Formats: sequence, C-alpha cells, structure tokens
Amino acid sequence: MAHLELAKAEAQAIQGEIARVAVFAAVAITVVLLALILAFVGASLFIGEWLLGSIGWGVLHGVLLLIAIAMVCVLSAVGMSRRRIGGAFVFAVLVAVIVGVILGLALPNQAYTRIGDAALPGVEPGVRPLVVGVAIWAVLGLIGGLFASLGAKGADGRILAIVGGLLFGVVIGAISAVTTGPQVGAGIGIAVGYLTWIGLMALDIARTGVDTEAVKARFTPTQTIETGKETLAWLQSKMPPGTGS
Repeated sequence: MAHLELAKAEAQAIQGEIARVAVFAAVAITVVLLALILAFVGASLFIGEWLLGSIGWGVLHGVLLLIAIAMVCVLSAVGMSRRRIGGAFVFAVLVAVIVGVILGLALPNQAYTRIGDAALPGVEPGVRPLVVGVAIWAVLGLIGGLFASLGAKGADGRILAIVGGLLFGVVIGAISAVTTGPQVGAGIGIAVGYLTWIGLMALDIARTGVDTEAVKARFTPTQTIETGKETLAWLQSKMPPGTGS
C-alpha cells in the first residue's frame, strides 16, 4: 500500500508538471500567433502607405490576400490540383500588371477624352471622359449580361444577369475614366489581381465540382479493409465443414 500511495503521489506531481508545461506552451504559441498577425498587419499597412500612398490599400490588399489563402487551403483540401491553383495565380498576376499599367498611365482617360472631343463637343470637357467611359462600358456590360442570361435559370436569374452586367460595366467605366496616377493605378491593379485569382478559383471549382468519392477514399483505409476481407475468406476456407463462420 505504501508503494501504491507513493506511485499515486508521483503521478499527481507529474500531472501537475505536464499541466504547467502545457499552459506555458499554449501561452507561447498564442504569443507567436499574435506576433505573426501583428507582423502581417503592420507589413500590409506599411507597404500600402509607403508604396501606394494610403494605409487603406494595405487593409484592402491584406484582406483579399487572406481570403485568397483561405480559398487555396480549402480547395487544396478538397482535391484541387496545385497546377490549377497556380495557373489561376499566374493569370491573375498578368491581369494585375496590365490593369496597373493601363490605369497608372491613365490610358483609358486619354482615349475617352479623344472620343469625347470628337463625338460630344457640347458636353463639359471635365466630364466628357466619365460620360464616354460609362457609356462604352455600360453597353459592353449589357452585352455580357445578355450572353450570361442565356445560361441562367428562370426569369429572375436572367434579369439578375442583365442588371448585374450593366452595373458592372458602369462601375468599370467610371473607375477607368478617372486619372488615377501611378500609385492609385498600381493599387487598383493589385486589388483586381487578387479578385481575379479568387474569382478564377471559385469558377473552377463551381465548374468541375468536388469529387466526393476521391475525398472519401482519402479517409478510408481501403487496403486494410480489402486485406481483412481476403484474410477472413482464407480462414473460412481452412475451417472444417460444419464449424460455422
């Protein structure tokens, strides 16, 4: 009994030490996570202020980056290949560069100004690029919405596709008509790149769907089950007749 009491006392002491170490480890892990979060947030805000002239860009880009990373993790977990995710990322980078360069150099504004000078001489010069840009992109968005409505289900879906395309065109036209400057143009380009990456991944998984059978197979010990069945069948074959299963 004395030995048992001693063992119990030592076990309780060991449990106390384990609990103490677990508490310190949990605090250390929490502090490290907070440090990483602080570093990520601080870096995003610093880059936004330093390169793009506004902390707001850092907040926006940080949020979009975290959403994209979360989508990558989820889609990788359900079986999307790295090639498809990487292909979407490369395309998004190209879109970001193109949009950033075009807006940074104010190329759409210059084109809208020339069109407005030729076609709308009676409109105030200051708003001609905006009017032309909104008009052009509204038509393009309406056409895109009409095409999208062909594959929509029901009258509500078709109306939503048409109205959504029109509103999207109006927004794009208004944004592209503004003389943004290099910093704002780069900020918009980066944001568009993140949105493109997120959108492409979402469209890809919506188009192909999730192979539930493949996901299920990853968590099923198929080889063990099959080997067990073979072993059971072999044992049953070796049993004398009339002994049961």
